[in-house]
Amino acid sequence: MPKADILICGVGGQGTILAGKVIAAVGLAENLEVKTAETHGMAQRGGSVITHVRLAEKVYSPLIPPGDAGFLLSFEQLEALRWLPLLSPRGTVIVNTQVLEPLPVLTGQAAYPEGILEEIKSKAGRLIAVDALAQEPVRRNPRTVNTMLLGILASLLPFPRERWLNVMGELIPPKLQEINAQSFAAGWELAGNNS
Repeated sequence: MPKADILICGVGGQGTILAGKVIAAVGLAENLEVKTAETHGMAQRGGSVITHVRLAEKVYSPLIPPGDAGFLLSFEQLEALRWLPLLSPRGTVIVNTQVLEPLPVLTGQAAYPEGILEEIKSKAGRLIAVDALAQEPVRRNPRTVNTMLLGILASLLPFPRERWLNVMGELIPPKLQEINAQSFAAGWELAGNNS
C-alpha cells in the first residue's frame, strides 16, 4: 500500500485547504487511512496557511515530523522555504514561483529573500518550479493555481487520474469544475515535461 506525507503551504486565499481536502478524499477513496491537520494563522489577511496530509495503511499522527515529508506543495516561494525543514532530503518540492510579499516586506521592515529557488533546490531531492500564472488556463482564472499544482502532484502519486477528477467533481462547485479540471490536466501534463 502507498504511503505519502504531503505538506501543502501558501497564503490565505490560495486554496491550500481545498487542495488538502482533495488529496485526503482521494486517499480515502483508495481505502487508505488519512489524517490531516491545518494551521490558518491570519489566513484571511494573507497569512501563512499550512495543511498536513498523511496517507498510509496506518497513520498514527496527523502532523508530519521534521524531515519526513515526501512532498512539499507550495503556492508561493517564501512559504516553500519556510516549511522546507519538514521535507525529507529525498523529497519533492512543487512550487509556484509567484511572489506574494508578507506584511513585514510590505511595510519595509524586512526584505524579500533572494535566491529562494536555489536554496530549495540545494536541500530537496527534486524541485519542480512553475510559474503557474503564466500557464493556460490559469491565466484565464488565477484562482486555479492550486488545481494546476495539484495536477503536478497527482501525476507523481500512484492514484488513477480519474479518481482525482471524480473527487474534484464532488468538492468543487459546479460552475468552477470545468476550469479547475482544465488546470488540473495542464498540471498533470506539465509534470511529464518537468521529469
